Amino acid sequence: MFTGIVEEIGRVESIKKGPKSLAITIRGNKIFSDLKIGDSVAVNGVCLTATTIGNGVFTADVMPESIKMTTFTNLKVHQPVNLERAMLANGRFGGHIVAGHVDGMGRIINREQTDNAIIFTVEAPKSVMDYVIYKGSITIDGISLTIMRRTDSSFSVSIIPHTLGETILGSAHIGTEVNLETDIAGRYIRHFMNLGSEPTEDKPKKSMQSLLVENGFI
Repeated sequence: MFTGIVEEIGRVESIKKGPKSLAITIRGNKIFSDLKIGDSVAVNGVCLTATTIGNGVFTADVMPESIKMTTFTNLKVHQPVNLERAMLANGRFGGHIVAGHVDGMGRIINREQTDNAIIFTVEAPKSVMDYVIYKGSITIDGISLTIMRRTDSSFSVSIIPHTLGETILGSAHIGTEVNLETDIAGRYIRHFMNLGSEPTEDKPKKSMQSLLVENGFI
């Protein structure tokens, strides 16, 4: 579990490609103060497990599902990445509850300066926008942010100078693809509200009307 408060910007040292997977080695600094093999690290918002550690780098395996759902499909050597260790139970909760399980990718479609802030507008698929609410929380590349406005297909966030300087959003531009994770509480609430109507491998999705009929409400 993470908070979306990025600790430092690391850098991709090497990438070893498998048929559908990756093994990536990432260089950092601050996170190595207590990092151990088996610990979780959010890399651009993706929860990864450190499998080897040494000389200021750690290696992690990336599964095919993670590659499919994230910007890791375009990951490059020397690319800067946001890093955050898993939260401590006795630490300050500065952001919001972040699982490190990316819901999908978005694309920056506008960047504008407003006084001391930069406003980013991000286009996102419906599967993500269904959980995006005004003044709610969202994670962009592992950064905990607040939604300032939304449309049916996009949302906007306002970034302070400190966040721009301490994360890779400082170099983001129109067209940049980003990892998105919505508020986990919203996902659970929606699931329980639709319990029984969601599709599985062995049954199709049922409409709300058919569920009401099936249970004798109408």
